[in-house]
Amino acid sequence: MVEEYILAALLVLIVLVIASLVVMIKVNKGAPEQISNQKDEQNELKLYFQKEYGELKFEMGRLFSESNKVNQGDLNAFKEKMMTHIDSQLQKINERVEQRLGEGFEKTNLTFVSVMERLSKIDEAQKKIESLSSEVVELNVLLTDKKTRGIFGEVQLYQLLSAVFGENKALYEKQKKLSNDSIADAVIYAPDPLGMIAIDAKFPLDNYKRMADRKLGEHDRKAAEKEFKNDIKKHINDIKDKYIVFGETSDQAFMFVPAEAIFAELYAYHEDLIDYAVKNKIWIASPTTLLSTLSLIQAAVKNLERDKQAKVIIEELMKLGEEFKRYSERWDKLKKSIDSVSKNADQVHITSTKINTKFKHISEAKFDEIEIIEVPEIESGNEDNQD
Repeated sequence: MVEEYILAALLVLIVLVIASLVVMIKVNKGAPEQISNQKDEQNELKLYFQKEYGELKFEMGRLFSESNKVNQGDLNAFKEKMMTHIDSQLQKINERVEQRLGEGFEKTNLTFVSVMERLSKIDEAQKKIESLSSEVVELNVLLTDKKTRGIFGEVQLYQLLSAVFGENKALYEKQKKLSNDSIADAVIYAPDPLGMIAIDAKFPLDNYKRMADRKLGEHDRKAAEKEFKNDIKKHINDIKDKYIVFGETSDQAFMFVPAEAIFAELYAYHEDLIDYAVKNKIWIASPTTLLSTLSLIQAAVKNLERDKQAKVIIEELMKLGEEFKRYSERWDKLKKSIDSVSKNADQVHITSTKINTKFKHISEAKFDEIEIIEVPEIESGNEDNQD
């Protein structure tokens, strides 16, 4: 509205300026005699314009003042609206920040708790590792004695047998004495054609440790390797001579090495020893490979037992079929006998009914109603009986 007033005032001012210019042009073009009159008019017009200009200036000042007031009010309203909007947005941002901070604190707390739990577990694992390290040191000290190493190998062998076969003495036996007075650490009663397989634990540790010791010189390690090979060959020969008995045991046996490292050393770098063992039908086994072999033997035994049970079931089914056939024949005979007895019982019932009727007529002296009674024949097996 204020802008419209300002435009109107500007138009009036322009019109007045144009009118004054027209009058001045006319005055300049008039006759000399009219100049004095025109000057008077010009002065009057000038005064008029001055007056109008003053009023217009006052009105313009007033309009500009009102416009400033309106603009200031609009500006204040806009400012308040913006401040309200900014406060609202800041409040929302604050709420989101607090929510995110709360979630972050909660996650941080959970992470901290999880880290503390893991640290406690790591601490426990560290203690167990320290305990295990001390036990390993004690084990190394313990295994320096040959007799103790032999006992260690036997115990590990028995644990594997018990883990696979349980307490089933029909599948294995500990400390089995053979006919040649040799005592095997254990024997496995495998299915035919394998039969009884002997297992003997051997632990060639001394020369293996010297052979693997990098602190020793090359010459000493070579000498230890040679002694290690001799130890393995000696063990193979002992097992072949003591635990393979013709007609009593299988023609093969197991040499149980209770150390995976020694087993890996043999198969990785001493192929000649493996060939020598195979030639003598001695199978070198570690705890892992022996466990797999025992599991295969157990599966084979279970399959054989299942086959035996299947044969027994088939035989029993055949016997049951014969009994059922005999039952069917006897039932047919019984049914025929029951049918014959039922037929004879019906005939006896008819005869008894007629006799009863005759007795009744006789007792009532109705002799003229007495009829001849026909007695039917009763079938009973191969004999004919009459009532």
